[in-house]
Amino acid sequence: MTTLEDPVAAAERCTPEFRRNPHPVYASLRDAAPVCPMRPPHGIDTYLITRYEDARAALADPRLSKDMYGAMDAYRRIFGDSSVALDDHMLNSDPPKHTRLRKLVSSQFTPRRVESLRPQIQDIVDTLLDGCATRKPVDLLPAFAFPLPITVICELLGVPTDERSEVQRSSTTVAQTGFSKESKLAQQKAEESLHAYFADLIARKRSRPGEDLLSALITARDNDGGLTENELISTAFLLMFAGHKTTAYLIGNAVHHLLAHPDQLRAVQANPELVGQAVEELLRYDGSVESATFRFATEDVEIAGTRIPKGALVQIALTSANRDPLKFDSPDQFDVTRPDAQSGHLGFGHGIHYCLGAPLARLEMQLALTGLFSRFPRVALADPAREAPWLEVPFPAFRGLTELPVVLEPAGQ
Repeated sequence: MTTLEDPVAAAERCTPEFRRNPHPVYASLRDAAPVCPMRPPHGIDTYLITRYEDARAALADPRLSKDMYGAMDAYRRIFGDSSVALDDHMLNSDPPKHTRLRKLVSSQFTPRRVESLRPQIQDIVDTLLDGCATRKPVDLLPAFAFPLPITVICELLGVPTDERSEVQRSSTTVAQTGFSKESKLAQQKAEESLHAYFADLIARKRSRPGEDLLSALITARDNDGGLTENELISTAFLLMFAGHKTTAYLIGNAVHHLLAHPDQLRAVQANPELVGQAVEELLRYDGSVESATFRFATEDVEIAGTRIPKGALVQIALTSANRDPLKFDSPDQFDVTRPDAQSGHLGFGHGIHYCLGAPLARLEMQLALTGLFSRFPRVALADPAREAPWLEVPFPAFRGLTELPVVLEPAGQ
């Protein structure tokens, strides 16, 4: 078996090999060091949790705080002051603040509002596929996977059409930030641009409200009042950022794995009712959020026999937890008929921070995959022998491809 030092070093260094295929490293860590002390590229001592049961418990453990102000020194070292200005939202807070913010947002971001988007999302899917080249290779990420969720979330928030490209460019810069001086400077400029943009958009919505979600959030109130100005800006950023990056990468992962497993694709094509179950299996097998956003211990916490000292950062490897053989039979096997995928995977998290946008992501995924594979049933990877190019960004990272070249209507088939 791989020695302990090897997987720890690989995870710490985030080598290209690890980024392309982290699963063997996680398997070694689950066996040898399920709660692993490590020092990631940001230089702050962190404990990495890799087993399913430990991860699920940690995601709901109130001793592992999400309140960024409680670990501000570490937070500033990792993300910088520009991130602080955009991160005053429910994902980075604990109760009672989290309870207030989530209640206000969920009162407007309802399942009914999401379901009402179905015809609009279908139209976007159809329009994007209409515009794709069919006989020659097309990169499905910029042609389909990214424009679909960014269009949906911008329509939902009320971002004007001619302003969306700049918002997407800035959010891409934030998502792919590394730890070099140049990378951090680019991140700072992008975050300052996004903060200024959403402050201006909110001001415009106040003077001329519409039927969009952002207008609704501006007027939302509960017993404790509404969202503060900075909470509004941060919440708009959170919904936009989380509402398209994770889904875009997930669409790419899904198409890649279905094309790489033709038997599984045939099963879905033969029985369209399987698409919902296939989405859950894809979330388990290779979801787009590799690691949950960091937490910190508010007191000494013992997990799986390892003491996590007060003040330490905690990283929860969702990708590893979703491949834990103690939870899932044959976890490295991609099986769209797997019966326990939806009830068990942690692709959307767990506990009070469970992804509020999960219903929208599921709807977009189902319509995207159904639309693509029904319109182009013979779609194939442009170069099946080529190794898939995965993102090479540090922890915490999205799990996604950098490109996905396919031929929608291959000749001679």
